[in-house]
Amino acid sequence: MKQITRNFSISIIAVLLLSVILTACSQEKTSDLTKANLIPKPVLIESAGGFFTLTEHTNIYIQDENQELIRIGQYLSDKLSPATGFKTKVLSSGKKPKSDYIFLSLNNDTKLGNEAYELYITKKGVVLEANKPEGLFRGVQTIRQLLPEKVEMKTLQPGPWEIATGKITDYPTYGYRSAMLDVVRHFFDVDDVKYYIDLLATYKINTLHLHLSDDQGWRIEIKSWPELTKIGGSTEVGGGEGGFFTQEQYKEIVHYADERYITIIPEIDMPGHTNAALASYAELNCDGKKKELYTGTDVGFSTLCTKKEITYQFIDDVIRELSAMTTGDYIHIGGDESHSTPIEDYIPFILKVQDIVESHGKKVMGWDEIAHTQLKPNTIVEYWAIKENALKAIEQDAKIIMAPGHKMYLDMQYDSTTPLGLHWAGYVSVKDAYNWDTDTLVPGITKKDIIGLESPLWTETITNLDELEYMVFPRIIGHAEIGWTPANQRNWDEYEERLRKHTKRLEAMGINYYRWYDIQKENETK
Repeated sequence: MKQITRNFSISIIAVLLLSVILTACSQEKTSDLTKANLIPKPVLIESAGGFFTLTEHTNIYIQDENQELIRIGQYLSDKLSPATGFKTKVLSSGKKPKSDYIFLSLNNDTKLGNEAYELYITKKGVVLEANKPEGLFRGVQTIRQLLPEKVEMKTLQPGPWEIATGKITDYPTYGYRSAMLDVVRHFFDVDDVKYYIDLLATYKINTLHLHLSDDQGWRIEIKSWPELTKIGGSTEVGGGEGGFFTQEQYKEIVHYADERYITIIPEIDMPGHTNAALASYAELNCDGKKKELYTGTDVGFSTLCTKKEITYQFIDDVIRELSAMTTGDYIHIGGDESHSTPIEDYIPFILKVQDIVESHGKKVMGWDEIAHTQLKPNTIVEYWAIKENALKAIEQDAKIIMAPGHKMYLDMQYDSTTPLGLHWAGYVSVKDAYNWDTDTLVPGITKKDIIGLESPLWTETITNLDELEYMVFPRIIGHAEIGWTPANQRNWDEYEERLRKHTKRLEAMGINYYRWYDIQKENETK
């Protein structure tokens, strides 16, 4: 009898202990939304102290039958499905359901802008509202980051799939938040570019500047000048086989980006950085002789023959065909490092090219050197190296894109031990890439002059996606936050803590990121 009583007492104690454990676990699940590890950091977060659990019964509901919203809903469903195993349906609904929902709707509230969104999370469901579909798409990226990191994995993972409750109000500081990809020095194909677009979308970046021509290659089909790709597209740095996009492939990239609310800005660099074109057509050279194909990395040695009429016919044809395939407003004309073009030839050349771009219904963007000439209204100047050029642009009422090499060039080495990249602009650590402000970096360039910022990746040393990821991540995440989050809400120490936690998400996504914290540990122990 004593043994039975003793066993019964042990059972009671076990039940009580289990109850305590379950209660503690339940308490731990009551999350604080303000502690959510989000990058870019939202403008305003309010916590409600609970959580919503995504289950196999949760559906995504779309206000009415808006096809664009249905596409966004399907995008979210597709992102959730591999890891959760849920076959989340996308359904139309005139009003918010009672429970187990993610509800996407347009509120026609213009006060916060096209990319703004508001996110309401209760124990019953999630409501995402925005003025425009692109705002909903930005908010979807936040929903992804509110879920556990393993939601990004491509294989089935165990739940629970919880989101802390509360409200997020969010909108960007700058309307132009861009990355630039050089597909010339080493060619990256359609699938590579699409993959990069998806990574950019994750961090609310809204523009991809594609560098399509240079000394080492010509990467876009121009049907009126077919030798550009046949000859000029046949090589790359180091003598590889190069490659190019057909017009159909380029349109495919543009469409893919448009669906993710990312604008493609194509660049045809001129009058310098043009050896691939000069090797393709003799008539573009002043001496009427084709140049040899070039596979090195020197700059500043090439120039179109700026006094020949055929040169401007060539440019007109290229811009005409490219403009017809490009849905965005801008064509980038380069204009940098034209050391072999006399300034007295360079200035009228840039003037004529601006006219050509405008004649095809587009606006001009160029590197900061183009400020040496008279700029057309709406021309955008990209500051990368010489602050005096940017100030000249501002004097002409031009707007500036901030892309300073010593802060934003993703091909700059992290430090002297980095196996890839260059360091002509100095070493750019993860901290250096984040810990600065666009509107105080250069005296005379203030926030009113700036439309945004851009993270260029030149590919002299970058040959594949694995290397691309290593040089891009995590620095571009910091750039994304500079472009989105108000400066007074950014702090390096707080950001680094979030970024360290965020590396678990990068690992879940399979991204080959640079482990800056390991380098810090090594330096601290020396």
